[in-house]
Amino acid sequence: MEFIQCKREDDETGDKRTDTDSKGRFIIMIQKKWTVADAIVKELVEAGVDTIFGIVSIHNMPIYEALLEEGSIRMATARGESGAVNMADAYSRTTGKLGVVLTSTGAGAGNGAGSLTETWNSGTPLLHITGEADYNYIGKDLRYIHECKDQQKMMDGANKSSYLLRLPHQITPFMKTAIRDALEVPKGPVTVSIPTNFQAKIIPENQFIETTIEPQDMKITVPDKIIKAIASAKRPIVWTGDGIIHSGASEELLTLVEKIQPAVVTSESGKGAISEDHPLCIGNFAATPQFTELLEKSDLLVSIGVRFRETETAEGTLPLPENHIHIDLNPHAFNRNYDTKYGLIGDAKDVLQTINRELEEKEIQLDSSYVEEVKECRQAVRNDLIETIQPYGEFARVMNDQLPENTILVTDVTMHGYIWGNKLVDIHEPGTYLHMTGGGIGQGLPMAVGAKVAQPEKPVVLIAGDGGFMVNAGEMISAVQEDAPIIVLLFDDGGYGILQYYQDAAYGRQTAVHLKNPDFVMMAKSMGFEAEKAASINEFDKVLAKALSSNQSYMVVVDTDKIGDLKYEDSPEYIQSFRPHQ
Repeated sequence: MEFIQCKREDDETGDKRTDTDSKGRFIIMIQKKWTVADAIVKELVEAGVDTIFGIVSIHNMPIYEALLEEGSIRMATARGESGAVNMADAYSRTTGKLGVVLTSTGAGAGNGAGSLTETWNSGTPLLHITGEADYNYIGKDLRYIHECKDQQKMMDGANKSSYLLRLPHQITPFMKTAIRDALEVPKGPVTVSIPTNFQAKIIPENQFIETTIEPQDMKITVPDKIIKAIASAKRPIVWTGDGIIHSGASEELLTLVEKIQPAVVTSESGKGAISEDHPLCIGNFAATPQFTELLEKSDLLVSIGVRFRETETAEGTLPLPENHIHIDLNPHAFNRNYDTKYGLIGDAKDVLQTINRELEEKEIQLDSSYVEEVKECRQAVRNDLIETIQPYGEFARVMNDQLPENTILVTDVTMHGYIWGNKLVDIHEPGTYLHMTGGGIGQGLPMAVGAKVAQPEKPVVLIAGDGGFMVNAGEMISAVQEDAPIIVLLFDDGGYGILQYYQDAAYGRQTAVHLKNPDFVMMAKSMGFEAEKAASINEFDKVLAKALSSNQSYMVVVDTDKIGDLKYEDSPEYIQSFRPHQ
């Protein structure tokens, strides 16, 4: 006798029923009932989620089944939980949407903790859904499969918040709370742990309707003394962070810049807030002697969504002007690293719209000599860096010549990414530059994959070093499997280059910084990439052009032994003080 299992939803008893088909075979018909996993997926759909990154496990299978049953959400598969979180992070940063990642319990959740720390540093709204041991086993030290001593505490340390589902029937308000938490300022990652035995538990299909008060059309008011301070400034500086990008305020920023003609400097997270080919955009060059001189002579600083991180302020020693107007949506952002004279709490787009509207009525006395000084500073910081790092300044020139303006550039923690890639390669659009805000190595590759899944029409280019790249090298095959072709520019110097320099400087010798590497070209080809070596700037020029026109995943292995190492001994002070968090 042959049995076939199928599902039906034509009665509400929930009982198994049997029937026979046309060939006389018994059919076991199981009615589909509403489960905790179904409720999770429903809340994701209502939140506008269209893509989830993750790895299937015995501790999340019911959620995967519910996703498959619902059918509208793409499930992108990573090769490790760490990479899956990075992919969801990049997806969120490049789209502005909630990132979602689904992992296993205990060790699986722990594998994602490092990448969740990066997400917390960047303030990315991300929902991490993970399993947990069966609820009755949690905290009893029974060594249940995948059990963690205290998963809640581990996840709480890596996230903005961490939640454990304790009552299956509360799953809908539980999910609504977690999603809201991730999206509310200050945004960040939130982990929800769903005990394995709860996921397939049958619950009522409740309807929870959130009643909201329609927002009133309230006019934002900026005090007149602030408008006057901006209008009367003779040597203004605007410092932009990712607050501009998150709020979609690039147009408003450009309007302000054209009106008051300031020097514009960006944090690394703020690259792309204004096109970096704008003549007044100095760019990500805050900790330079030339810009420091501008700051010392400035009579006004307007900072927008900026954290003033230590690597961008020479460890907090940059001399910001006392006349400092800081705009930020997060009330806790003010007076954190630098004091503020006027703090404007609000969304950057709304606040800048109001300032621009008020400035329309003001006459601005532009100082043409100051504008020329800003332009000279812009060119000087670039020339200084290009001269220092040659021949790699030519690599940046080739990239600027060849990369389309909508290219998404990802820089992993490597000398070439953080010495010149994040400064000399121009970013033209918001949301097209990604870097490791928390400084962890090896996260660039999965972030590039996530960015390509999010923005398939845009080229995605990763600058990586050989040491960091191998941390998550398995995610190369994820790029191929998910049809997310990326270009990897791998600078191969056979070790942790920046640490070699610092060990020499500190101890006069090196240890644990030299690496045995695979044949990267062969490895890339085995994973479905095209790959070539470049041992000169001319070869790099030609191979990059081929990679961009190929429309497939491509690795360009830059042989730094042949081309030459980056030099530090005669570098400007701001390069010598550079300390990536490796």
